[in-house]
Amino acid sequence: MKILFMGTPDFAATCLKGLIDGGFDVIGAVSQPDRPKGRGHKLQPTAVKEVAQAAGIPVYQPEKLRDGTAEALIKELSPDLLAVVAYGRIIPDEILAIPPLGAINIHGSVLPKYRGAAPIQWTVLNGDRVGGVTCAYITTELDSGDIIEISETEVGEYETSGELFDRLSVMGAELLCKCCADIACGDIKRTPQNHAEATLAPQLSKEMSFIDFSKSPEDIKNLVRGLDPWPVAKTVINGRNFKVFKAVPTAEKTVKADGELISADKDGIKIACGGGQVIALTEIQAEGGKRMSVEVFLRGNRL
Repeated sequence: MKILFMGTPDFAATCLKGLIDGGFDVIGAVSQPDRPKGRGHKLQPTAVKEVAQAAGIPVYQPEKLRDGTAEALIKELSPDLLAVVAYGRIIPDEILAIPPLGAINIHGSVLPKYRGAAPIQWTVLNGDRVGGVTCAYITTELDSGDIIEISETEVGEYETSGELFDRLSVMGAELLCKCCADIACGDIKRTPQNHAEATLAPQLSKEMSFIDFSKSPEDIKNLVRGLDPWPVAKTVINGRNFKVFKAVPTAEKTVKADGELISADKDGIKIACGGGQVIALTEIQAEGGKRMSVEVFLRGNRL
């Protein structure tokens, strides 16, 4: 079974490496064009391109998918199956129709929950205790195809989006390999999604960063977890800008106004929040400084 892989970032690269290590016949990798990064704005290869080139797999980086060029290329490659993971663009129906065994996708949620660009982040932002990856067929409507299989995992209470991302990428690679093997054997079941239960996971934005201390401690904790590693939660304390990397709910109560500083010691920077409750910020980064625990920060700073 000839597989053509389509993907771009690290999450996809882990899945591609899983296929390669699993001995599958990956005939090529389609990735988005290289983009300039860093201070020098030098072109950097995508994570998928790096993995594919290291394995000697041809890489294709079309600028467009709808001008007929990509369609002609994929027809010429004649794959049996299209495996798509975080490619970053909508794939036209004409391309999806080329492989006789169809086109499948690995998505970082338990579908139909969290369809869209940021499923892992919204799993954490909403405080879900269970996350997972889904292998499903690709259809015209976003993340709405028949499900082949789902793999679930418990989400840690303080696990960040970045940490869950790393775990789910490995789970996604394992699930992709299993489903590709099952498809090759003709041993799969297709389960239609319950579209009434679908929720969306839109891309994150920097505007989400500033902490609203009228929210509950649990909501604030989840915001901090969910925005790590990007765009990172932020707040202003006594006129100073801080990034916040960990926030811990406390059992304390207060009559102070939401957002008002209560205390700052080795246990954290305690701030009044919704419902007369108190949240402790325990890991921070001052503007122009390094990320550190509040205990370490307070050894050389006062608030």
